[in-house]
Amino acid sequence: MNRRLPGTISQCQKLLLATHNHAPTAFSSRFLSTSRVNRERQECQVLVVGGGTGGCAMAAKLSSRLGSDKVVVLEPEDKHYYQPMFTLIGGGMKRLDQSHRQMADVLPTKAKWVKEKALEFDPDNNTVSTSGGKTIKYDFLIIATGLQLNYGKIPGLVEALETPGSNVCSIYSPKYVDHVYECLRRTNEGNAIFTFPNCPIKCAGAPQKIAYISEHYFRKMGRRDNVNIIYNTSLPVIFGVKHYAEALMKLIKRRNITLNVQRNLVEVRHKDNIAVFEDLAKPGVHYEETYSMLHVTPPMSTPDVVANCKKLVTPTGFVDVDQMTLQHNKYNNVFAIGDSASSPNSKTAAAAAAQSPVVFRNVMAVIEGKAPTDIYDGYSSCPIVTGYSSCILAEFDYNLTPVETFPLDQSKERYSMFFMKKELMPVLYWKLMMNGYWNGPALMRKMFSLLKLNKKQ
Repeated sequence: MNRRLPGTISQCQKLLLATHNHAPTAFSSRFLSTSRVNRERQECQVLVVGGGTGGCAMAAKLSSRLGSDKVVVLEPEDKHYYQPMFTLIGGGMKRLDQSHRQMADVLPTKAKWVKEKALEFDPDNNTVSTSGGKTIKYDFLIIATGLQLNYGKIPGLVEALETPGSNVCSIYSPKYVDHVYECLRRTNEGNAIFTFPNCPIKCAGAPQKIAYISEHYFRKMGRRDNVNIIYNTSLPVIFGVKHYAEALMKLIKRRNITLNVQRNLVEVRHKDNIAVFEDLAKPGVHYEETYSMLHVTPPMSTPDVVANCKKLVTPTGFVDVDQMTLQHNKYNNVFAIGDSASSPNSKTAAAAAAQSPVVFRNVMAVIEGKAPTDIYDGYSSCPIVTGYSSCILAEFDYNLTPVETFPLDQSKERYSMFFMKKELMPVLYWKLMMNGYWNGPALMRKMFSLLKLNKKQ
């Protein structure tokens, strides 16, 4: 049964200080650590769960429109990472300290930050329980929790990643990303294997980006003839969009990269430098492959707190939303943005950017008692870095149809796209996206389309 929207709009109540008698300072009214909190109940108009890309963008947009103290952001982390930079860090082109800002600096000042984890969703009562003992009652909920990394689901992987001097690495976590470049520098011969797991992941192009960067690195260092580059993906194709898949197949053939499809990593025996893969086309058939370097993309899922709320999610654990409006299919006052949504788009920061104006306008419509009408077309973008000076900029929609912004063939490797990825996109992210000003390149695409039309005339 659909939840009826609240008839009145409440303001966020002031945070209660259980162990202090003095009045809260300007800082403490915005942020309370769990050490200063006893049992308390809060109310807000909009609760945003998650302080990642989508969560920060929505908090900025909504707090700007609704005003101070109307939006609460529930996020436990101190740092906000620009994760698209991790691939470049793995290749030694950027440093880890360049990829993050303090969470307090990226969240909007008009929003309340509760620095705690969500422990339980109760959509029937419009509440979320937190790790600090709070119960936050909301009028409207935006779930922006992203995906969690499940390294522990592959036997032997965590031990391999955390063993000093190991030849196993991963760009996906700030905890492990620096070790990727260390592995590159130590590898002089043998098999360098790169994996893609059998599940939806964030930035599905990243596992092959680091493979291409590594191949280029070995060429630059004069070691390529002694190192075999192997890309083992659980997918049946190298890329889901035919236009770009054809270009990538030519690239791996030209660079002599071995591609194995429907091959999923199931175990790591790091003491013997052996990776075990299952052939998904022949269930039960396994292959043992020796490696000198193993780059692992971990299995991923929505956070347990999301997946465990069966009323909110699909059978696969993603927030059950209408793929066009991103409104929940059962609870009208719930929306999702980014990787945790069930919308069948490629899960990237670019997708969250394109979703943000849709979610914002639809939330505002529902607040005003109207039906949500804004539509998300599934736009996503994947700048596929193919080396230290080249990139293929893939852009596409739900139908896997190319939706290219620039008036040129983006399936070709270009330095201009690499420069944009490496130097311009981080600035755009921190200055525009985090402040709620970047909605994706749709407007730019329209402008270029007009130029192309005028040329034809």
